[in-house]
Amino acid sequence: MNMLINYCKISFYFLIFISSSLFLISLKFLLNDLVYFIEWEVLSLQSMSIVMTFLFDWMSLMFMSFVLLISSLVIFYSNQYMEEDYNINRFILLVLMFVMSMMLLIISPNLISILLGWDGLGLVSYCLVIYFQNVKSYNAGMLTALSNRIGDVALLLAIAWMLNYGSWNYIFYLDMMKNNFEMMIIGALVMLAAMTKSAQIPFSSWLPAAMAAPTPVSALVHSSTLVTAGVYLLIRFNDLLMNWWMSQFLLLVSGLTMFMAGLGANFEFDLKKIIALSTLSQLGLMMSILSMGFYKLAFFHLLTHALFKALLFMCAGSIIHNMKNSQDIRMMGSLSMSMPLTCSCFNVANLALCGMPFLAGFYSKDLILEMVMLSYVNIFVFFLFFFSTGLTVCYSFRLCFYSMTGNFNSSSLHPLNDSGWVMLFSICFLMVMAVIGGSMLSWLIFLNPAMICLPLEMKLLTLFVCLLGGFIGYLLSNVGLFFINKALYFYNFTNFVGLMWFMPVISTLGVVNYPLKLGLYSYKSFDQGWSEFFGSQMIYMQLKSYSLYLQEFQKNNLKIYLLSYMLWFIILLMLVVMVN
Repeated sequence: MNMLINYCKISFYFLIFISSSLFLISLKFLLNDLVYFIEWEVLSLQSMSIVMTFLFDWMSLMFMSFVLLISSLVIFYSNQYMEEDYNINRFILLVLMFVMSMMLLIISPNLISILLGWDGLGLVSYCLVIYFQNVKSYNAGMLTALSNRIGDVALLLAIAWMLNYGSWNYIFYLDMMKNNFEMMIIGALVMLAAMTKSAQIPFSSWLPAAMAAPTPVSALVHSSTLVTAGVYLLIRFNDLLMNWWMSQFLLLVSGLTMFMAGLGANFEFDLKKIIALSTLSQLGLMMSILSMGFYKLAFFHLLTHALFKALLFMCAGSIIHNMKNSQDIRMMGSLSMSMPLTCSCFNVANLALCGMPFLAGFYSKDLILEMVMLSYVNIFVFFLFFFSTGLTVCYSFRLCFYSMTGNFNSSSLHPLNDSGWVMLFSICFLMVMAVIGGSMLSWLIFLNPAMICLPLEMKLLTLFVCLLGGFIGYLLSNVGLFFINKALYFYNFTNFVGLMWFMPVISTLGVVNYPLKLGLYSYKSFDQGWSEFFGSQMIYMQLKSYSLYLQEFQKNNLKIYLLSYMLWFIILLMLVVMVN
């Protein structure tokens, strides 16, 4: 066991050292406006050479430092969370492979090496989702892998299309060729790939399904790695999105994703799925502000979101761990009495998600909403942004009231406590980052302070929407044991909203059901029908009848033998006469 603990600790110290080093280097790159483009010649054979290219700028270095920070804390956290797992070595190695794939994707200015990292993320995520080996995990893993394959195919098509250029280093052609039709096609394919990886409509169903993975994996996947890969790729390709109808399409789709996820989270009772839908909502927010042209803002929210979302998942994991693997929030209540430190961190993460002033989420979300008010958008997009923000506060407060306050709804003999310093260390470290991370990043990324002048009503609109959302969240959670749920009168509506607009059903049965039925009918009609009757069975019956007919000649009858001999002799004699 000591060897396994050291395995986790070595990974933790190694990753956190590299993370802090990369963060300091990124500050140097940011302040001096440096970009390093490194080419490594892997193989040179006569006139052919295989070259690996890396792009180091402040953005890639800072993102890598955040990914490594969160992954190091997740691995340290897993040391206690997964302590009863005999294969913890394998688990840690899978997580490290996952992080390595993300690193490759972040520093690649080349579509080929991006595909390597992209596919690595997809394959390792499948292994992690099916880690707890049961039918639900296998189904979730297949849904995750096959949804992401669509994006992989789009990237392969983009690579094939880039054969028209001199190399696959897209970074050379972005500015020069951005109005070229071929580059627009490449941009559309990359956007499709990013939509699948970041789970935008209609590819949203895999993200809540991926909750079948262990909670430390969820903390890593939903904060800074798998789902943010699509957003990061589009940040790199942001020049292609501008002044083109595809950016307007992305704005609509991401706005609807944000709205759909926020609405669905208010009707969900699974703790991890609520936080997963919250991730989906924030991804929609990042994509929508990116499609409006504010790529730095999208990157800023990407980093702040990574901090408090990893914290949310870690706290949820600690609660599930202590609740003996129960994830239903209706079974919780008054957790703040039994787990005060974990619940405090959980509340800090929830308030950061809601945009509570001076926490990490406030600096990015408030800036995004003010830039939306300042921009030229129609009333529908405006409604999606602000209503979704209200929904975020609504489901966050609902979650807090269900789990932290109210009556305790679990068994009377319960093991709830704050013990386990290993998990608490990771949680408290991230809580500090969730408090100070937003202000620190806003001072670093935006070197020139921007003053956004808006009328008083519009300035206070964000605050009003948040307060209204919190009040509705309180009303939604204020239910007793014998309370008649009025929402059940609108069962069809709640069923539609709670099931993410039926997307999981459409993504599974809608895609698989009819082809399977077609295969069944063709199998019954052709393989076991006409082709069987006129094919193999008919040949068999004909050969059988011929052999039975011949068998009559072979029953040792002397007359038939003599007659056949005479016939054979006469035929032979006739042939000899004809030849002569």
